[in-house]
Order: sequence, then structure tokens, then C-alpha cells
Amino acid sequence: MYFSKSIPRSKLIVFWVGLLSLSITGVSAKEFGTYATPFSVNSLWNSKPVNPKFKEFQIPTSIYYPAIQQGKYSTGVFQTKSSDPEGTIYGYPDKKGVWDPDSEVFKPFIKIPHWPSGVVPAEGSDGHADVVDESLGIIHSFWQLKLINGKWVAAQYAWTKLNGTGWSDPAHYFQGARAAAVPSSAGIIRQHEMDDGKEIYEHALAISLAHNALSKNPTYVFPATSADSDADKTNSGDIPEGALLMLPPDFDISRIKTPKLIKVAKTLKTYGAYVVDRNVGTPFVVYVENGSNVYSLKKANLLWDSQAASELHLIREGLRQVSTAEGWLNGNGEPFTPDKNLNLLSMRGPWRLVSGNTLGEFSTADQAVNFGKTASPVVQENISGRSMQIVNWAKPKLGDSYKLTIKSSGGAKLTLKIVDKTSKKIVFQSKELGNGESEIFTWPADDFSTILTITSGVGDSSSLSAELLKP
Repeated sequence: MYFSKSIPRSKLIVFWVGLLSLSITGVSAKEFGTYATPFSVNSLWNSKPVNPKFKEFQIPTSIYYPAIQQGKYSTGVFQTKSSDPEGTIYGYPDKKGVWDPDSEVFKPFIKIPHWPSGVVPAEGSDGHADVVDESLGIIHSFWQLKLINGKWVAAQYAWTKLNGTGWSDPAHYFQGARAAAVPSSAGIIRQHEMDDGKEIYEHALAISLAHNALSKNPTYVFPATSADSDADKTNSGDIPEGALLMLPPDFDISRIKTPKLIKVAKTLKTYGAYVVDRNVGTPFVVYVENGSNVYSLKKANLLWDSQAASELHLIREGLRQVSTAEGWLNGNGEPFTPDKNLNLLSMRGPWRLVSGNTLGEFSTADQAVNFGKTASPVVQENISGRSMQIVNWAKPKLGDSYKLTIKSSGGAKLTLKIVDKTSKKIVFQSKELGNGESEIFTWPADDFSTILTITSGVGDSSSLSAELLKP
């Protein structure tokens, strides 16, 4: 897989600075979608719930104390420069390649247009590292990244838009290295925030829980699109991944005396923390960027800091899952509604050739099937059903209306068929749709599979992507 410099880029101009000074008003406003402040103004990472309501379940104790920490299972966040050379990341020698969860295939290697010097993966078994390329508007997120004999290898690679939501959608359902399908840098306390003089971190935090706090049904909720693969078998608590945890309004912050914990507690009261992963034996971990001046439970003289340990348990006892909220305020303090009507249809394979010479290939970079030059139409079909990864909160419902819309170039067209798995019959077939064309239809089955057929253009290259939404 290759992220070319010629792929479509966001029209949003991103700046290196995290704050933009408005000379007319004298007010400082954030510039979202940057290395310092990732994701859009309407991202849930940058937003606050209004008058949230809470569930009763309390995070239980476990083997260790709760933690606010960097280290083995956090991540570094590394920024590229336009002058940085291309980087190639290979699979481990004993593996099939680098797992690409969007394409759902192993790739022999991943090419990154700009690879910064000084990348240091986290030392733990997860080996997290996120590389931010502002010029392309991309966060590259790695799992088990490691330098072996001068060669970078990784077990898994995923990417997300720097100015996107910071969460996946049902079509592109895995966009980072965390179990909840988000980048490992999403929501973490960053180095430049640790001692910035502000009372709170101005975004939701990233948190992990142990098995006895996480739920097995459901294993995840919106906005997450995934959870740990064995979550439905090993979890025994009541909180799914993707859940927002907060300290309720009546939590008495005056009981917290440790300055760095006060800032965390105030943030948990205002923005909260999203559950992004599972840990082993720690009631909760709030993640901090590696290299930060983070508070430790051990003082300089290596004595145990019993006060901080006790205060972390006060936070644990107070944290509650948000069940509902009256509304949301985005990063600029403006009301908005989080969008759950997200694309359901992916162009990933496997594709089989029906007619023609050469299969078009799925590009995760632009979420499209791309064809080279052709003297006659190439027709290819995907009967695997993998074009729709069923996300539990977005599964199409029998009787609901949906709209299929095509974006293509060079004359490429698509047909969607829906198969009822019970009767094994095709219960819907769309028209053959080209660029800008759409069709609204009623969802025909509860237990279903999909068949996609794409026909290329003739002559110069062609491409096709599709969007399936509620109208």
C-alpha cells in the first residue's frame, strides 16, 4: 500500500501552530486538524456533553492502582517534515506481511511518503507509534512497530484523517492501533499540554479499563466500531469500549490535592474520557504521550506516594459512564449533533474477474477501486460480503430507507445486490449507477449478504467509490 503525494488532499489549510491569534478581537482560537490539536472542531474528542446523565456501575478495583501514565502501553506522536524521506515498513519475518484492517489483507510492505527521524515505538508488546503528516492530513498509526536490523517492521498499520472525527465509520471501520479502532494518539495528554498553565486539558481523554470493568455485551458502542477480539468471552463488567466516562457534577474535586491529578479530574468533569482499549489488571489508565513530564506515584526519593494513590482511587470511585446527554458543544463551544449516519459500504475485496484482463485494485487511501488503462471494459465482482463490515450500532434495518450514491471517474459503474441468507435469494438489485447517480431503496432483509459488481471505463484510467447512507 502506498500513500502517494498525488492523492486527493483536504481543502482545509492546516498550520503547525496549535493556537491562532486573532488580532482583531484579541481572542485566541484553536486551529483544529493539526499536529498540536488533531481532529475537527466537531470531533467528539474536542467536544463536551451538555447535562449528561450517568449509569450506576462503578469501576472495580483490580491488581494494580489506577494510573495516569506514559510508557510501555502509551505512544509517541511524531511529526513529519516535507523534507523527510520516504519510509518503508515491512511485516515481521515470520508473518505474511503487515495487516491492513481496512483492506482486510496482509500487505508485503507499507510505504509512507515522509518518515521522520527519531521515531521511537512504545516499549510494551503493543509497540504503539503514531506519525502525523500535516502536508497530507494523515495520522499513520502502527501496532507492534519495531526497528530490526535497520529495517522497520510492524504487525498492523491503519490511518485516519488529521481533520476527521478521530473515530472510524462503518465502511472504513478500523482507523488506528487501539482496540476501539482509533489512533493510539487520540485523546492522549500531549507533552505540550502538561504544563501549559491551563486548568484543564481541552479535549476528552483516552482511557483503558481492565476485564472486570469492560462489558461483553455489547463489547463496544458508538463512536467505537471495534473492541478486543475476545471481549465477548473474557470481559465481566458493564462498560463497553467507546463509552464516555466522566466525573459527575457533584464530584468534590477539593478532595484531590495532587496538582497534575487536579487537572485530570477537572478535565474528566468537563470533557470526560473515552474507553479505547483494555489493559491487564489496572482499574483505569489515562494515557499520556511518551516523553512527557507526567506525575509518577514514585517521588524523586523513590518512596511510594500514598496520597496520589489514594486520590486515583477517589477518581475511580467517582467515574461513571455517560448514558445520555441533552446535547453537545463542539470545540468552539457551538451546539452540534454528532453524526451517526455514516457510510456503510466499502470497496475492499476480494474481487474476482468476470470479464476483461486485469482486476481493478482497492486503494485504502481514497477508499476506491482503481483501474488502469483498458481497451475493453473490465467487470469484477465481490461476493464475499466483506464490502459491509457490520458495526453493531449501524446495521441496516429491515424496512428502513437507504440511499446508494456513486462517485466515479472514467465511466466506471457499480451494481449492488442484496442476498437474503435465509432464502439464499437476491432480494434487491440496484440499477447500474455511474458518477453522481444514486438510488433510494427499502432495506429488504435482516440476515443478509452483499454482492458488488463494478464495470470499469474504457481507455484511460477509471475509479469508483460508493456511499450508502440513510437519505
